[in-house]
Amino acid sequence: MNLKQKLYQMFIVGTEGEGYKTALKNNLGGMIFFTHDIHSLEQFKNLIREIKKISLTPPFLSIDQEGGRVERTENIHNGKKYLSAKFAFEKGEDFLRNQTKEIALELKSFGINLNFAPCIDVNTNPNNPIIGERAFSDNAEDVIRGEKIVSQTYRENGIIPCAKHYPGHGDADADSHLTLPKIDLPLAEMEKMHIKPFKACAKNIEMIMVAHLHCTCFEKDPVPASLSKNAISYLREEFDGVLISDDMVMKGVSDIENACEKGIRAGLNLFIYRHSKPELFEMIDNIAKKAEHDTELKTNIEKSFEKIMRLKRRFILNTSA
Repeated sequence: MNLKQKLYQMFIVGTEGEGYKTALKNNLGGMIFFTHDIHSLEQFKNLIREIKKISLTPPFLSIDQEGGRVERTENIHNGKKYLSAKFAFEKGEDFLRNQTKEIALELKSFGINLNFAPCIDVNTNPNNPIIGERAFSDNAEDVIRGEKIVSQTYRENGIIPCAKHYPGHGDADADSHLTLPKIDLPLAEMEKMHIKPFKACAKNIEMIMVAHLHCTCFEKDPVPASLSKNAISYLREEFDGVLISDDMVMKGVSDIENACEKGIRAGLNLFIYRHSKPELFEMIDNIAKKAEHDTELKTNIEKSFEKIMRLKRRFILNTSA
């Protein structure tokens, strides 16, 4: 693999724009699917088969299928809904385990190999506009219990789990899709509550999603945690897996110049873009050119590629038929 191909492995993109078809041949890391991609069971399976067929390296095939408000299969479920994390957790550990297994087996039947779940935010702010019932609880210990059950169940059924949204979206009073929320809590308080579930799973979880949140315990200036060397270095003290950004078109990060390059320098390994428009791949190509003469960029791309391939070897490369 050349450097540009290794860089392409660091991106998971959506179907909008259709640039993904060429990008997959250039070694694109993966795809993310939304409700608008899933019209019928056979259509969706055919889409995934086509993507696998043209991929240079077997891709991450990902989705946000948490249950409740965040569920992408509504067009093929005929009204059936999975419970959100909060309500599934309240029904007990057996219910949570069984529902997670049902989700995992369904995703596996489509050809999905990565689910952006569980959400392990501790929902301490009752006015939080984006988390709410997506969290297991407003209690960190309950969240830790829920994460262990859900992540292990996905893992046992061949789906890569991804814990989100580090350093913790639970105290936010704004939606990072629309703005950059500010979490103004001291590090000791963040550790005691919001960071606690991430530390608890750090040795076992395969992937952690980093949020577009301004956490003042890591950065005085309004820098999202997703682009913060301080926030990412702190997590790296205990976590050696793959760090992925939340969607890079969200307003919490999209207005920042050279955001993706800054994310690579900060230590992110994977990036989500919900589209596959030409400007995205132009940006990737420009970063690849720059990295040829930039030691930090080049080194971080190489490290990320190794982490990604290590994870793919565990879950995808030997089961990609």
